[in-house]
Amino acid sequence: MKYYLYHIYGKKIGVTCDIKDRLTRQQGYGYKEYEVLDSSDDIDYISNKEIELQKIHGYRVDRQSYKELVTKYKLNKMVLNVTEQTTTFPFPLNKLKGNLMDTLGVKMDNSFGKYVLTADLCNWIVKNAKTSMYNPARSFIYNKAMDEYCKSLGKKSMAMEHKNQPEEVEVEVPNVYDLIRKWADDRGIYRNGDTKTQFVKLMEEAGELSRSILKNDRDEFIDAIGDMMVVLTNLAALEGLKVEDCVVSAYDVIKSRQGKMVNNTFVKENNNEIIATL
Repeated sequence: MKYYLYHIYGKKIGVTCDIKDRLTRQQGYGYKEYEVLDSSDDIDYISNKEIELQKIHGYRVDRQSYKELVTKYKLNKMVLNVTEQTTTFPFPLNKLKGNLMDTLGVKMDNSFGKYVLTADLCNWIVKNAKTSMYNPARSFIYNKAMDEYCKSLGKKSMAMEHKNQPEEVEVEVPNVYDLIRKWADDRGIYRNGDTKTQFVKLMEEAGELSRSILKNDRDEFIDAIGDMMVVLTNLAALEGLKVEDCVVSAYDVIKSRQGKMVNNTFVKENNNEIIATL
C-alpha cells in the first residue's frame, strides 16, 4: 500500500492512502491548496516523517502517529470482548501473537486501567492466554493478572492511567524555534554572524514578501514569511533573546489596546484620542 504525506498550506501536515478522497472529497481542498511532500509504502518511515515535518513547520504534532492510528483502527476491528474479569480476543492461540504484533502501540482498556500494547505485553498475553471454553477460535486473558504484570514493570510500565498511579507526564516536543536555533548554531551563524548581517538578510526577505504580494503568489508569500521568521529567530538569538519571548512581550502590550480601523490600518487610542498606529 502507498502512503502519501501531504501539506495543506497554512493548515496541517498529514498522511493518507487516497489524496483525492481524503483532501478533495472529504475536506474540500483543491489541488492548488495542498502539495504532496513524500510517498512511501513503508508506514514506519512515513509516520516518522509526518511528525518530523509537523515540528519543523510549527504545526500541532499528532499525539498518535499515523501508524498508531492505523493499528488502533485494526484493533478496534478485532472487537475485543472486555468484561470485568477477562479480555477475549477473536483469535485462536496459534494466531494470537501475529495479530497482536500487527497492532503494537495501541491502547487496551479494562476495569483496572489503560495499557499500551508493547512487544513485552504482547508476549505476556500470548504466554498467559487460554482458549475460550465457549469458542475454540477465541482466546482470553485475566485482566487482574495483566494489571499485576504491568505494575511489576515499575515507573515505565505499560499501565498509562492505572487507578492507583498518576498519569505519566508526556515528553515535551521541541518547538520549531528550538529546531531553527539548533540548525543555525550547527552552521556557525551564532559564532560568526552578527545582528547587522541578519538585519540585511531580513530586509532581503521583506523584499521577497513584497514581490509575492504584488504578484499575488501564495507559495512565494508563505516562503517569504517563513524565511523572515527564521531570520528574526536568529536575530533575537544573536542578542541573547528568544523570538517567542519577544512576541509574548509585544502581545502583552497590545492585548488590551483599544482603537479602530482607519484606511485599512488599526489605529490605537489613548483617552479617546488617536495617537499612533500599530
